[in-house]
Amino acid sequence: MDSFSAPAVLLVLFAICWSSANAVFVTVDAVAEVCFHDDVKMHTKMGLTFEVSEGGFLDIDVKITGPDAREIYAGTRETNGKYTFSAHIDGVYTYCFSNKMSTMTPKTVLFNMDIGEQAKKEDDSEHHNQLEEMVSQLSTSLTAIKHEQDYMEVRERIHRMINDNTNSRVAWWAFFEDFILICMTAGQIYYLKRFFEVRRVV
Repeated sequence: MDSFSAPAVLLVLFAICWSSANAVFVTVDAVAEVCFHDDVKMHTKMGLTFEVSEGGFLDIDVKITGPDAREIYAGTRETNGKYTFSAHIDGVYTYCFSNKMSTMTPKTVLFNMDIGEQAKKEDDSEHHNQLEEMVSQLSTSLTAIKHEQDYMEVRERIHRMINDNTNSRVAWWAFFEDFILICMTAGQIYYLKRFFEVRRVV
């Protein structure tokens, strides 16, 4: 274990990051709930990160429950968030995204559940390899950077969509104003023309 080569370290680091850094898009229909499950051991660190990318007011209800039906976290009408906790018992942990507050609009959610290593006992710490610790820390940092990039891309897309919608509304409003002005001008010309025609006949 003490004779890791640099390429081997990079390969292990890449594998860890690739397996844990992929975020998932899920569509939650109106008046629906989508749940996911992970089977983990006691004292394992878990972290749920999510962001609503499309739909309505960009809000979603989030709930995390343990194997004993204990509610670990519950949030209502949240746009984004990050919640980290440690598994209190062995078993299947469930996290759900609920769109039951919406009767018409589906929501698209980008999320990722980070599942870390099971916490090790203190008496095993002396047997830890320093290189393994460095790989673990680097993989955690790179995963966090990858997640931040994903969510920044989502936010950029949301802001671009809002800007496009605003520009479209401004353009349509300007067209409507021009149409009203043209109609008013034509009406005034027609009225004045009729007025002078009547005066000439008299």
